[in-house]
Amino acid sequence: MSGLAAQAEELDVSEDEKETFAQRGRAPEAVFSSTLSEPLDWQNTTLVSTDAAEAVRAMKAEATRPLVLSGSLSLGRSLMRVALVDRFRVVLFPVITGRTGLERVWEQFEHFSLELLASRTFEGGLQLLEYAPTHLERPPGTAWDRGAADGS
Repeated sequence: MSGLAAQAEELDVSEDEKETFAQRGRAPEAVFSSTLSEPLDWQNTTLVSTDAAEAVRAMKAEATRPLVLSGSLSLGRSLMRVALVDRFRVVLFPVITGRTGLERVWEQFEHFSLELLASRTFEGGLQLLEYAPTHLERPPGTAWDRGAADGS
């Protein structure tokens, strides 16, 4: 993200979006990692190598603006598991990778219902969907049997 913020002026996006990227580059950030060490190469960035849930709870208690997580499915998954995610944003790219897709992105997530709060469509069909997640103990329709559904 720091590279994107540095290149904000050259991006083919609206002036408002360029400013959003630039503001993001100036905002304080945290990197959650067990492999990186300080000093970090990124400005305004703090390394968090302790328990992520505890660190995020503390950040939320002190925050004056919403916290945003980008780029880590495993961190997002663990924060959702302990109810530390208030809003869940999904960017839908109008592409189907089919059999060549590298991974099943949501496979490791627990069950959540998603209440649609907002949506936005960009040029080219890209969509931003914003949801409020609610943890579910089991998927809806608990009588559903995967074996029966796939013919086994």
